Amino acid sequence: MLTGPPGAGKSTVAAQLARRFTRAVHLHTDDFWSAIVSGGVPPYEPSARAQNETVVDVLAGAAFTYAGGGFVTVVDGVVGPWMLDRFLAAAPPGRDVPVDYVVLRPQREVTLARATARGPGALVEEGPVRQMWDAFADLGAFEAHVLDTSGEDAATTTERVARAVASGRCTVPRPRGARPTPPVG
Repeated sequence: MLTGPPGAGKSTVAAQLARRFTRAVHLHTDDFWSAIVSGGVPPYEPSARAQNETVVDVLAGAAFTYAGGGFVTVVDGVVGPWMLDRFLAAAPPGRDVPVDYVVLRPQREVTLARATARGPGALVEEGPVRQMWDAFADLGAFEAHVLDTSGEDAATTTERVARAVASGRCTVPRPRGARPTPPVG
């Protein structure tokens, strides 16, 4: 899982990361939200909680199905620790599928500049971008999963993400036989 606020570089880095493997999938979570063609609520609105839970459940099902089929699965999107337990709950029972959780978090103003410069179809409004950056500002136990990518290009960030995952420092521990409940900051 490659996450962080809008404009952090998740999609670019996730695509580059997935291409490093012989057999890989890149799941772009924006595609799962855009599949809602009627009655959708912007996912950053407080009233979107139930909708967002549904989308994360569908996303997790797809991710674990691909992983079960032998694909390295790189998920990119705004999935904070407040939704990570739902994602982990979709893991197939009896299978130890490791989940790495990496948060790209450039400095606030860098993130805002990147987000507002994106093209059509992307979230570019300052208010929601700031709101989502603030949601990732203090992740408590997940601070160790954060990479400040403020001054980096995508290739450098991709390499840092690959090293962080390979080191095991971003693997989310899951108790055996219990619904995972990671700490939330």
